[in-house]
Amino acid sequence: MRDKFSLFGGALVFAVVVASASLFTVDQRQYAIVFQLGEIKEVIAEPGLNFKLPLIQNVRYFDKRILTMDTAEPERFITSEKKNVLVDHFVKWRIVDPRLYYVSVAGDEARARTRLAQTVNSGLREEFGRRTVHDVVSGERDLIMDQMRERADRDARTIGVQIVDVRLKRVDLPNEVSESVYRRMEAERKRVANELRSQGAAEAEKIRADADRQREVIVAEAYRTSQQIKGEGDAKATSTYADAFGKSPEFYSFYRSLEAYRASFAGKSNVLVVDPSSDFFRFMKDAGGAPRN
Repeated sequence: MRDKFSLFGGALVFAVVVASASLFTVDQRQYAIVFQLGEIKEVIAEPGLNFKLPLIQNVRYFDKRILTMDTAEPERFITSEKKNVLVDHFVKWRIVDPRLYYVSVAGDEARARTRLAQTVNSGLREEFGRRTVHDVVSGERDLIMDQMRERADRDARTIGVQIVDVRLKRVDLPNEVSESVYRRMEAERKRVANELRSQGAAEAEKIRADADRQREVIVAEAYRTSQQIKGEGDAKATSTYADAFGKSPEFYSFYRSLEAYRASFAGKSNVLVVDPSSDFFRFMKDAGGAPRN
């Protein structure tokens, strides 16, 4: 009985070992290629549990997800203006044909990245060489990326890879070129500022001249109006005085004498040399102004 249990246990262990060597799982994020004696036997793209012949067949897995190839350092390109620019970019790619991918680059991701980097760099160098700095910075940036992606994808398909996207992260000028551009920009901004200041000064002078002219016109018209009103007032006052004094010549004479006294004795230091018996003081001696005998 003990021998039977031993045989059963050994058979069970053997079966487990054979099953573990014969079954394998494919994750939804992976491709699996089954090799038989070094040759590709089957490509599995769907996730699940699969069977292989132990010892004869082996399995290699490849990533099905979108991968990123990012440049470690900005690369130098030359524009149509013969100006150097530093370009930092990245590439999104994925394996779409595992069989072709393995045959082309032996399933080596490093070799695939090198091939893609050469393709993208060559395309970018050609695209930048046909455009100006302004075009690659803002003017035709999206167009460059679309054309670059299509061109790189055509080449990548030959190794079983799809280029999902190519993007520029940054386009900079080298330090020596940047300083020259900044100086030119500064000079241009100063020129524009001086031009605006000149235009502002000319406009201010024009406004001042117009304001001065309007002030002179307003003052002249106001003076003319005031003089006219004053003249009309003086005429009316004179007419009123004449009417009033015509009715009483004695009052008029008395009023004029008081005005003369006020003007003559306006200050304490005024000195008047005149005969006290003159007719000038007759209203001081006689309220009625009668002449002295």
